Amino acid sequence: MMTLKLGRRALIATAVAALGFATPALADGHKVMDSIHFLIPGGAGGGWDGTARGTGEALTGAGLVGSASYENMSGGGGGKAIGYLIENADSNHGTLMVNSTPIVIRSLTGVFPHNFRDLTLVSGTIGDYAAIVVGKDSPINSMADLVAAYDADPSATAIGGGSVPGGMDHLVAAMVMEAAGKDALGVKYIPYDAGGKAMAALLSGEIAALSTGFSEAVDLANAGEVKIIGVTSDERVDAAPDAMTMKEQGIDTSFVNWRGFFAAPGLPDDKLAMYQDAIAKMYETPEWEEVRARNGWVNIHNSGDDFRAFLEAQETVIGDLMKKLGFL
Repeated sequence: MMTLKLGRRALIATAVAALGFATPALADGHKVMDSIHFLIPGGAGGGWDGTARGTGEALTGAGLVGSASYENMSGGGGGKAIGYLIENADSNHGTLMVNSTPIVIRSLTGVFPHNFRDLTLVSGTIGDYAAIVVGKDSPINSMADLVAAYDADPSATAIGGGSVPGGMDHLVAAMVMEAAGKDALGVKYIPYDAGGKAMAALLSGEIAALSTGFSEAVDLANAGEVKIIGVTSDERVDAAPDAMTMKEQGIDTSFVNWRGFFAAPGLPDDKLAMYQDAIAKMYETPEWEEVRARNGWVNIHNSGDDFRAFLEAQETVIGDLMKKLGFL
């Protein structure tokens, strides 16, 4: 069995530690901060975009933050936004950058020179499963169909994703195909900058399937644009109860991608505490639950030192796996 999580035990331990560290009081509508500016390292329509905008929606809707603004800054697999935040640290104390598992993967592979240690760690917030989807009119209806198409013509059965080669979407596609008994390194992967462009390639037939975040897959499926043929959860997810897991289809693999927030290096302690307080209180609001349920996210809350321990554990797990698959 191949499992890429943060290590289930590590995930549970950090979640429990986070609850013991700071169990949030019920939000009473008291405003914690006047404003937050969200820096999004990818284009519109991707998982980072949805996470930042959903978090801003919940924080402002619950009255915890007065206003939220958003800035999409694509480039360098996320490295452009990270570099910008570091290079302009003094003027970015009102900015939160969303990121996820790729900040670990891309620093390991040298896509950019920075890693999470170069930033102020604010809080891990959610987990999102991965999914494999095909176009609504595709003859492929299951993972078995996709594997059969791959067996018939590997070069014509490309899988796309919204991340660089060796990035998370690529890694998930390789893991799934290896668990299905195929050569992970033989999978033809085509990268796109953000989920929206990858979706366009799927609909045009440039790729046979798309490796993407589950929440993005749910949105696309609800819009009638794709069919979800496999989810990397252990059990079916309420947001898409008809979507089969990989395990149900005999592919013994699972994966969950965390998402969370970082700030510029040197952020004053009082400002960091305000960010963390607002996010902690957010979990107890109906506004957050509506956003979370709509996207099929899993709550994974860890702040400060717990967040750092969480990331360091994932760095070890992913590094070992990427070496095994030949990405490092």
